Amino acid sequence: MPLEVHVGFDDTDSPLGGCTTYIGARLVEILAEKGFAFLDYPNLVRLNPNIPWKTRGNGAVCLRLSVGGEGDYEELKETVLAFIRSHYEKAWKDTEPAVAFLRGSVPPMLRSLSQKALRRVVEPREALRVLRACGGEALELEGRQGVVGAAAAVGETLEGDHTYEAVAYRLPERRGEPRAVSFDSVVEMDRATRPWTFNNLDPETGRVLVTPRGPDPVLLGVRGETPEAVKKALSMVETGEKPERWAVFRTNQGTDAHLGETVKIRDIPPYSAVVVEGFVAQPPQTAPGGHVIFRLKDATGEIFCAAYEPTGNFRNTVRALRVGDRVKVYGGLRKAQPLGPRTVNLEKLEVLETAPVVEFRSPLCPRCGKRMTSMGAHKGFRCEKCKHRSSTLRRVPFPIPRSLSSGLYMPPPRAHRHLTKPLSRYGLEKAGKPGSPPRPEAFWGLGPPA
Repeated sequence: MPLEVHVGFDDTDSPLGGCTTYIGARLVEILAEKGFAFLDYPNLVRLNPNIPWKTRGNGAVCLRLSVGGEGDYEELKETVLAFIRSHYEKAWKDTEPAVAFLRGSVPPMLRSLSQKALRRVVEPREALRVLRACGGEALELEGRQGVVGAAAAVGETLEGDHTYEAVAYRLPERRGEPRAVSFDSVVEMDRATRPWTFNNLDPETGRVLVTPRGPDPVLLGVRGETPEAVKKALSMVETGEKPERWAVFRTNQGTDAHLGETVKIRDIPPYSAVVVEGFVAQPPQTAPGGHVIFRLKDATGEIFCAAYEPTGNFRNTVRALRVGDRVKVYGGLRKAQPLGPRTVNLEKLEVLETAPVVEFRSPLCPRCGKRMTSMGAHKGFRCEKCKHRSSTLRRVPFPIPRSLSSGLYMPPPRAHRHLTKPLSRYGLEKAGKPGSPPRPEAFWGLGPPA
């Protein structure tokens, strides 16, 4: 009887190179050639982006397959472990790869662990305990940290909102060299595939966003709403080098999966993804480096919120806030430095209600209607036109129109995290798995996509 198997793995890369999705793409080829049937596209699961020890996008991969029985299961395990052992980044001392295996359907307890790993810090021992309680097992190849991502990737079955990413990978001899991607072809691809692809270009700077900048094997990746759309878009981009291979992943990128329920300020733990509602407690200030910072308060306390320099014109929105504005902030909290305050790194800002702003002006002359001028503190006012004087008149409140209105505001795409849902995706959310298991040739291939 066929056996459903989930294989999750994480932490195979390092700042020096490597890529967990590349490991996944290679394994897809190997397992497909061995005749294993895939139950889903390879899953790319992004986890809490505020973890300080992550590499790049904090992504783990899960392959979901059907095997013939225990003998095939053991062969699957041996194949996966042998490949990862020989291909993870061994040159980096902090790389701690791990592989998680689960037979059967994914239990609610493991799904809950994945949700926690999206928003909070999960310790390896907790991930291991939950995985084993669900009947799974984990193999730690070097240290334990990778267990968290491996188990969480298995538990995140992407049955809520999800997107797809088509990734092209470089030949080994080209890795580390500048990526030669045609700007004009990216512009044309973006024009032809919107809104079914997103975040291809930054509108403020014109910067191409489909290419990474590091030494990893990724040549480019296109994100979008359907596997067909991202594969077509990938084929439209002209490059100065032939890709080694390509793969399409189903993923939680661009879904805001890390942003859960609204929490109180006192309940925010370090290194967490948060949504907080409150009132602006202190006017925004521009700090050295161009960062814009304000204080937010609710009934339980206060916290700093920051729009950092890379968020571009989004900082002008933050500068327009005034004390008393009711807002909801979305972002990530890094643990405060010993002498520094806790600060939410803003990913988006929702203005719920603007506070009235008034300034006090000199009164109008009761005789001629011209605005009077002050004669000094507590000395009253005089009219320069008709010379009328008064010691009883007082300054009058004058409402100031606000440049800021209620609504959702976001930084430009170049400042988005992998999980941040762009404005173009609102209304395009989806749920559920693909209707039928995809054929392997639909989501991977050698060379460029056809």
